[in-house]
Amino acid sequence: MLEDIQFIYTNVRILRFWALLYDKNVKRYVCITLSILHVVTQLLYMFSTDEGITGIIRNSYMLVLWINTILRAYLLVFDQDRYIQLINNVRAYYHELERLKDHYIDQLLVQLNRQGQLMARGNLFFGLLTCIGLCLYPISFNERVMPFGSKIPGVDEYVTPTYQIWFVCQVLITPMGCCMYIPYTSLCVAFIMFGIVMCKSLQHRLRCLSRRPLTRQELSQEIIECIIYHQRIIDYVQTINKLTTYIFLVEFLAFGALLCALLFMLILMDTKAQVAIVSAYINMILAQILALYWYANELREQNLAIAGAAYETAWFTFDLSLRKDIQFIILRAQRPASILLGNTRPITLELFQNLLNTSYTFFTVLKRIYG
Repeated sequence: MLEDIQFIYTNVRILRFWALLYDKNVKRYVCITLSILHVVTQLLYMFSTDEGITGIIRNSYMLVLWINTILRAYLLVFDQDRYIQLINNVRAYYHELERLKDHYIDQLLVQLNRQGQLMARGNLFFGLLTCIGLCLYPISFNERVMPFGSKIPGVDEYVTPTYQIWFVCQVLITPMGCCMYIPYTSLCVAFIMFGIVMCKSLQHRLRCLSRRPLTRQELSQEIIECIIYHQRIIDYVQTINKLTTYIFLVEFLAFGALLCALLFMLILMDTKAQVAIVSAYINMILAQILALYWYANELREQNLAIAGAAYETAWFTFDLSLRKDIQFIILRAQRPASILLGNTRPITLELFQNLLNTSYTFFTVLKRIYG
C-alpha cells in the first residue's frame, strides 16, 4: 500500500504486521497482552530481588525498554486514526512534490527514500544486536540466569524443566518487542525527515522567484502559495508534536538515567563478553536518541533557513504589498517550527549534548562513591 513511499514503508509494514496500524486483529491483543504480562513479572522480580547492583541496573534497562514498548503500542492503538491521517498526509504531500517534476526536488526525494530505508534497517540491525546480547548474556554466568529478571508467583523459574521453558519463552518474545519498539522511533524520525524535505522545497521555490520571468500577478500568486505551503509545514510539525512530544520526554528522562547506569555497569563487568554485551545496550540507546535529535535539529535549522531563502528573492524590488508578504514569511520563519520535548523545549543537538554531559557527570559521581 505504501510501496511508493519507501522511507516509511518498512516501518509501517512491520507495525501493520503486528496490527498496531491499519489492521485490527488478534495479533494486536496477543503482543500487547504478552508484553504487559512480561512487565508484571519483571516488576515482581525487581521488588523482590536480592541481586547485586549490576543485575539491578541491567534489569532496570530491560524494564524501561519494555514499558516504552507498551507505551508506544498504546499510543499507536489509542491515536491510530491520527497516525493514519498523518501517514495519508505524508503520502499526499510526497506525490504533490513528485508532480512538480523539478530536478532539485526529485533529488531530495531520492535521497529521502535512501536515508529512510537505511535508518530503518540500521535501527533494526542495532535491535537485532541487542536481542542477541540479551539472549547470550546469561551464558556468560556459571549459574542459571534469565535473559530478563522475572518472578512468577508460586513458581520456581530456576528448576528443570521450568527454567528451560521460561528461557525459551523470553527468547521468543524478545524479537516481538523489538519489532514493536524500533519501527515506532524510525517512523517518527522518517516523519521529521520528510518535514526537512518540505522546508528545502519551499526554500528552493522562494529562491526561484527572482530567477524566473514572472508577471506581477504570477509573482503575487506564487508568493501566496509559498505562504500557504509554509503554514502547511508549521501545521505538519505541530501534528507530529501532538503525537510524540510526551513519549519523547519519557525517553529523555529514562534514557538519561539508564545511560549513566550502564556506563557505571561497564566498570563492574568481569569478562570481555559481558563488556561487549553492555556496550551493545549503550549503542542501542545512543543510536535511537542520536537519530531523533540529529534530524529534529536539522528540521529546526531548515525552518530557520526559510527566512534566508525569502530574503534572497530580491524582495526589495517588488511592489509594496508583495514586500510585506515576503517580510511576513521572514518574520514567521524566525520562530521556527520545531519538534518539542514535552511541549516545552525544542529537540536539538545542544540538548543531546546536555544529556550526555549530565549522564557522564552522574557516572563520575557514582564511580567516585563506588571507588
